[in-house]
Amino acid sequence: MSDASITCDNLVRIYQTDGIEVIALQGLDLAVAAGELVAIVGASGSGKSTLLNILSGNDVPTAGRVSVAGHDLLELSGRDRVRYRRNVAGFVWQQTARGLMPFLTAAENITLPLLLAGVARRTRRARANELLELLGIDYCRARRPHEMSGGEQQRCAIAVAVANRPHVLFADEPTGELDSATAADVFAALRATNTELGTTVVVVTHDPAVAEHVDRTVSIRDGRTSSEVLRHTELDADGSERVIAKEYAVLDRAGRVQLPGDFVSTLDLRDRVRLELEPDHVGVWRAEDGRPARDDAPTEAKK
Repeated sequence: MSDASITCDNLVRIYQTDGIEVIALQGLDLAVAAGELVAIVGASGSGKSTLLNILSGNDVPTAGRVSVAGHDLLELSGRDRVRYRRNVAGFVWQQTARGLMPFLTAAENITLPLLLAGVARRTRRARANELLELLGIDYCRARRPHEMSGGEQQRCAIAVAVANRPHVLFADEPTGELDSATAADVFAALRATNTELGTTVVVVTHDPAVAEHVDRTVSIRDGRTSSEVLRHTELDADGSERVIAKEYAVLDRAGRVQLPGDFVSTLDLRDRVRLELEPDHVGVWRAEDGRPARDDAPTEAKK
């Protein structure tokens, strides 16, 4: 992907815990194009939070390569890493008030990173007004966090995260503490940030309702990207719109592919499978002693 804003190549992250090695990422590959809105999903312990911490500059991989908006994250000095987190990568936490100063109003919270960057007062004020209106919380400009709802706090936190015009916005379970209606408002704010400001947005979530509202969902399993769902809108004959979603297994640079978990469990696939190369596809069978389950099985995975 030549215009990739985010590139991960064979990313590995190993932790040492009480003398035990824990492999959080094991050869993960990922590419996100500039201007994309992508959801990353996975079960607890799959590696998605580790990946987000690395991409946001809060952690460093054990091996592999990773770049964001042209910045090689393995080569950053301590000072460069601070600049990266301040100017290149915005971050929104799951805890709605975590990105806000409790004693400042919404407008003051948004102007704070601009003040630290040396931006002129008039420009700071104009930027705060722009973001408050874009994210639908202009009525909160004089309110402090305790005077706002959880959804309003999170939308304000998004405004703070993009105040300095970062290339990428990372959001860690941004709707995890919210009800479905409020979560929809927060996701609409993330989409507005993506479409109106052109910011690349990466959302880590376990919420299928969020994942279904992006054009691309990347699933992580056992420290690797396992599958992707791509969505697009088509018009029916009567002119109504419908969303078409297709799931793809991810083929990494080494030719490895993970079958979806429900495929494996439904067909009771274990230990080994039988492969058959056809002109336009690869057949996969449940195997017994290395042989297909049935001699007349078609060239697709089945019992």
